[in-house]
Amino acid sequence: MDALPHEKDIMEHIRTIDHLKKKGGGNPIFSDEIARLEQRLEKLKLEVYTNLTPWQRVQICRHAKRPHAIDYINKMFSDFEELSGDRLFADDKALIGGFARLGGMKCVVIGQEKGSNTGERLSRNFGMMHPEGYKKALRLMKLAEKFRLPVVSLIDTPGAFPGLDAEKRGQGAAIATNLREMMRLETPVICVVIGEGCSGGALGIGIGDTIGMLEHAYYSVISPEGCASILWKEAGRNVDAAAALKLNSENLLDYEIIDEVIGEPLGGAHHDHATVFENVKRFIQDKYEVLKLLPPHLLLEQRYNKYRKIGQFSTHEASI
Repeated sequence: MDALPHEKDIMEHIRTIDHLKKKGGGNPIFSDEIARLEQRLEKLKLEVYTNLTPWQRVQICRHAKRPHAIDYINKMFSDFEELSGDRLFADDKALIGGFARLGGMKCVVIGQEKGSNTGERLSRNFGMMHPEGYKKALRLMKLAEKFRLPVVSLIDTPGAFPGLDAEKRGQGAAIATNLREMMRLETPVICVVIGEGCSGGALGIGIGDTIGMLEHAYYSVISPEGCASILWKEAGRNVDAAAALKLNSENLLDYEIIDEVIGEPLGGAHHDHATVFENVKRFIQDKYEVLKLLPPHLLLEQRYNKYRKIGQFSTHEASI
């Protein structure tokens, strides 16, 4: 497994333990030393993973082995029937979606997919959607509304694609249209930030009745690197920017931007995919059990009020 900078000492302990296990062959002398090192390893993991900085958590969020939308769909959902295209221009591979089942719950699931290897990443455009991707997502959500199915939205993108062609085809308008139409959808919408939730690229499929966020995901108006480049003209100050942006799950829960933090295995989702799949599945099912009882007019009113109350401000009298 690819080690992150803060995991260097942990990996060294793991390598030492593995070496002793291979060399010892059940020798009691080695067994005592292995047991002692394993105890020290668990203590070290707890010490490192409970004192992570905001930037270290961004690194966890971007880990190459972290599960992506397609992994959640394949492992959590059954009977997935993928639907393609926006019926206007093209099929955006950065967004995957279709009809599916989550246990006994029929739904439409959409997710931003980055890809797991070089070829897939290029094909998926690293999870950065074009206007046709947002139109495709809206088409699927409208189908969900038509057939009275809930929408499950899995958010994981470094942002909408900033290229000239995307702008020519109305990138901003496509995102804005989704914001408006998702507010009007007369069916439950459950959003989960599973990785990067950056800028309007994330918000374009992120308006929901309830929003869950994985513990080490991040949700922000801009990436730490982008923020550092604008504020300090130095992309290298990403560590400072990550701390200033308050982009971690507990920050967003305090600000009532998200509704629940979904736990991850110690050290991040890349250490134990099965556990994080189970946690996300439980969150979706629990929230749907409540949302499915609400009539459409009450669902829309509650969704409207949820977004109206977001935001904090303070006033100060100017000194003359």
